Amino acid sequence: MRVRKTALVAALSSLALLTGCGAADMTKQASPFAGAQGAKTVTLSVQSWVGAQANVAVAQYILEHELGYRVDTVQVDEVPAWDALSQGRVDALLEDWGHPEQEQRYVKDKKTITDGGELGVTGHIGWFVPTYLAKQHPDITNWKNLNKYSHLFRTPESGDKGQLMDGSPSYVTNDKALVKNLKLDYQVVFAGSEAAQITQMRQFAKEKKPFLTYWYTPQWLFKKVPMTEVKLPPYKEGCDADPEKVACAYPHTPLKKYLNSGFAKNGGKAAAFLKKFEWTTEDQNEVSLMIADKKMTPEDAAKKWVDSHKSTWKKWLS
Repeated sequence: MRVRKTALVAALSSLALLTGCGAADMTKQASPFAGAQGAKTVTLSVQSWVGAQANVAVAQYILEHELGYRVDTVQVDEVPAWDALSQGRVDALLEDWGHPEQEQRYVKDKKTITDGGELGVTGHIGWFVPTYLAKQHPDITNWKNLNKYSHLFRTPESGDKGQLMDGSPSYVTNDKALVKNLKLDYQVVFAGSEAAQITQMRQFAKEKKPFLTYWYTPQWLFKKVPMTEVKLPPYKEGCDADPEKVACAYPHTPLKKYLNSGFAKNGGKAAAFLKKFEWTTEDQNEVSLMIADKKMTPEDAAKKWVDSHKSTWKKWLS
């Protein structure tokens, strides 16, 4: 994602260190742009996964080319992004996968963050195997049979256990608890990032090797590497309330947008536009595929989508 280098980046780096351990309540700090009288500047938080980058790319393109704003983007991990948003160091977060603690603290209690509405995309995290493996062993898609096949997933990193591949430790994940509580003969191994995880998955698929991975929908990679979800114990409201005792599947989560409350109230056309920004899974995947697979710049991918979907985004400006 194209990031303009401003003093904001350094400020957020410090912020992540402070807020990550809950050492300080910095929610009353002013925005670095608070003194910029009338400046038409919007700062968007962009997460590291490509779907979030697609959201920001399109929003940024329209804000700049249709509404005349300058847009700064800053990459912040999921939880620190809430702290930055509360402080006004970023104005909007366009894709949140569910952080009830932060929502309670900042939206309901402190009221420093405002619900910006749904993105229009429903997210779901799960465990997946390549479809070619599911066809060879149909019963592998039931978690109760995973131990039977754990030997297929052994890697140097997982030792004598099967490997369950995760992406970044900063992502929403219950996988270590699930492995322990379901008594599975597996080891969670973090690839380190979404990009590294995708590289490993594509290499396994190229060689038709077995793999079991934490993954999510919507995601463009399914078009390149067909995968089948492994059914975990059904999700029920509250089954994931205690992170240490989780023994159920991940929920289906309508992805939401959040705005800094000051920006939501006084952000003018930019805030109004971001509240109305809502698109489909197909829209997001179309832009994501251009960025991640076709190697287009986010700006070029956004321009191509904007040029061919005027009837969709024109509604966001009305």
